[in-house]
Formats: sequence, C-alpha cells, structure tokens
Amino acid sequence: MTGTLTPVQSKSNKAIFIIGILFFIFGFVTWMNSVLIPYLKLACELNNFQAYLVTTAFYLSYLVMAIPSAWVLKVTGFKNGMSIGLAIMALGALMFIPAAMTRTYP
Repeated sequence: MTGTLTPVQSKSNKAIFIIGILFFIFGFVTWMNSVLIPYLKLACELNNFQAYLVTTAFYLSYLVMAIPSAWVLKVTGFKNGMSIGLAIMALGALMFIPAAMTRTYP
C-alpha cells in the first residue's frame, strides 16, 4: 500500500496546496507594498515620512482589523473568509489605479 493515496489524504494534500498558494499571494502583496514606496515618492512628490506612513498604515491595519476579521471568520468559516479576504485585496488593488492617477496625497 505504499505509494498510493487514500481519498482523505488526496483531499488533505489539495487543501494544503491551496493554503500554500494563498499564503504566497498574501505575502506577495505585502512585499509589493515595500517595493512601491520609491515609486509612490516620485509620483506624489512625497518626503520619506509621508512615504513610510503608507507602510505604517498597511501594518497598523493588521492590528485594527484583527478582531473584526476573527468575527468574519467565525461567522463565515475559513474557506469563505479567505475568499472574502481575497476579494477585499482585489478591491483595494483596483482602488489603487484611480488613486495613482490623481497623484495627490491628501
């Protein structure tokens, strides 16, 4: 019986693979935040404090949204919670386009 996977093991491997992909996506978005800072400084003519305030706000959101996110996961479950998280990330990425076009930093 070595070398064959039972249906439960196969389903478990698929779930772990999907979770790994999701962690890669979330990590990539976090990494892109730091890469975009020099371009944000140029586009909006920011000083260092203003540019790094963007990163500070990004990481403070983890602190502020921890409890509401836990509530969402409790209500929707982990699978739907991850889907909601990806949808919010996509919405935030789409909102970046008009914000970048205005080139202002209110």
